[in-house]
Amino acid sequence: PSLGAIPSVLYFHENQFEYPPGNHAHGLLEARMVSLYSAMAADRLLFNSDFNRRTFLAGVEGLMRRLPEKTPRSLFSGLQDMSVVLPVPVDIANPSGIDPGWPGADVRVKPGFLRIAWVGRFEHDKGGEGLLRILHRLEDTRVDYEIAVTGQQFRQMPDAFETIRRAFAHRLVHMGFLQERGDYLRLLRGADLVLSTAEHEFQGLAVMEAVALGCIPVLPDRQAYPEWYPDECLYVSAPHDPDSEAAGAVQCMLAVSEGSTIPAPPDISGFFPDALRDSYARCFTGLAAGSP
Repeated sequence: PSLGAIPSVLYFHENQFEYPPGNHAHGLLEARMVSLYSAMAADRLLFNSDFNRRTFLAGVEGLMRRLPEKTPRSLFSGLQDMSVVLPVPVDIANPSGIDPGWPGADVRVKPGFLRIAWVGRFEHDKGGEGLLRILHRLEDTRVDYEIAVTGQQFRQMPDAFETIRRAFAHRLVHMGFLQERGDYLRLLRGADLVLSTAEHEFQGLAVMEAVALGCIPVLPDRQAYPEWYPDECLYVSAPHDPDSEAAGAVQCMLAVSEGSTIPAPPDISGFFPDALRDSYARCFTGLAAGSP
């Protein structure tokens, strides 16, 4: 009982209602119910993006329609009222103080040359097939480039990543996980752009880190990305027309190579710890003081 009066905060870095279709189907209803029970037990719900918040609340509303008729309708409005968007901070103390460490060629004499970083786990929801299509299309352009495909690997991974390893060995300067975070940050600092093909992204912290280190983002206009980045950095999301989506990504990268529509990375200093500290403090101190 002494613990029952202590205010509790539940942080959603993702939610169980929004996953790529056809995946994670087994046990999904149980996971969603656990999320709902947890939310009901908390005093404040924090989400790392409005996309995360909206899809969670929409999922809860849809789930409640399937529950018995005596489910209290005030439940949904109560969860909605105590939901707040508060992103995870991008914790890079001094981006300008990190020396570039691109592991590829010295390209100072190559105008338009692109150093591309792809960041994400080697799993189905990070869009390996999309990356493969983009690279095939990029080969047909006039752009000269190198790419580092960085991310955690698992025992089983989509075949697309192994195909990329074999077919694009002449472009790859790194493939896989970097054990030392310092090496990873230096690689990002040396890249020109960060490319995402993600189908499942609730904030995109790895992309934010890359942008903080000077990378121009080239991202699909889905998930949380449209909240944070201008239209010039987004290519059309077309899950039912993947070739068109790949073509859009390549056009976006061509614009970076030519320095035309995307001249510089967007400012994301609003996600640094100093910028978010007061919001976190207000949330916790307000709850401790009994504020709604």
